Amino acid sequence: MKKLGITLKDVNAVYSGPEGKLWELIMGEQIHVGGFAHSMILAQKAGIGEGQKVLDLCSALGAGLRFLVGNFKVQGFGLDGTEHMCEEAKRRAARDGMAEAIEFKLGDVTSIPWADSHFDVVWGEDAWCYVSDKDKLIGEAARVLKKGATIAFTDWVEGKAGLSDADAERINTFMKFPYMESQNGYESLLAKHGFDVKVSEDLTAEFADFIELYLQMVSKQLTFDALRIIGWNAEMMQAIGGEMSFMLGCARSGGFGRTRIVAVKR
Repeated sequence: MKKLGITLKDVNAVYSGPEGKLWELIMGEQIHVGGFAHSMILAQKAGIGEGQKVLDLCSALGAGLRFLVGNFKVQGFGLDGTEHMCEEAKRRAARDGMAEAIEFKLGDVTSIPWADSHFDVVWGEDAWCYVSDKDKLIGEAARVLKKGATIAFTDWVEGKAGLSDADAERINTFMKFPYMESQNGYESLLAKHGFDVKVSEDLTAEFADFIELYLQMVSKQLTFDALRIIGWNAEMMQAIGGEMSFMLGCARSGGFGRTRIVAVKR
């Protein structure tokens, strides 16, 4: 898959500015497809349990960890490369009475600042698509996990039907992804770094339904709120709608998708 020259600096610009606020408006604080319900599915398939040390890579606003602390009483740790998101995650954890239960660090998910064999679970929700070196991310996840520990994540991927180079570049440019991995690609990376895949699911069909939902929310309910966030720029609003409609078409045809994967470190 061809990689674009998109860097962490570009992602920082998104999540420190109006685009990040727009995604939060239509997707909620968790900023991932399916919200609470899909987090619960992932947690149950991963066998999340009380007292486990869980590291969320690309932890964003920290809502994933607050979900896990609140529902499973885990010990939460978050790592994100955007300073604004990291500081906001700390603020919101304090707001929700969870500041003592979650530690957030600003840093690079391909160079994790924790010791070997430190965690029971590495967690991610629709965020590793922003990472340039997914091989190194999976390798670092393996390093910090204990033997027999779990990696559990969802991500936006190139679907089984595949995308043309032009279509992939259009989606990646709009979303600020350096590239999208595939479901099979993730399985290969996990095997390379010593994981046995236990769950690997193609969520593309319902993913398309969610993209359609987001389009309808903006066009039928949240137009005023979205326009306010982007400075009342109607042309930008129309352009964003056009790109999301294009992504919807690619998802409906199976070229643009989402996966859920759970694997165990050998």
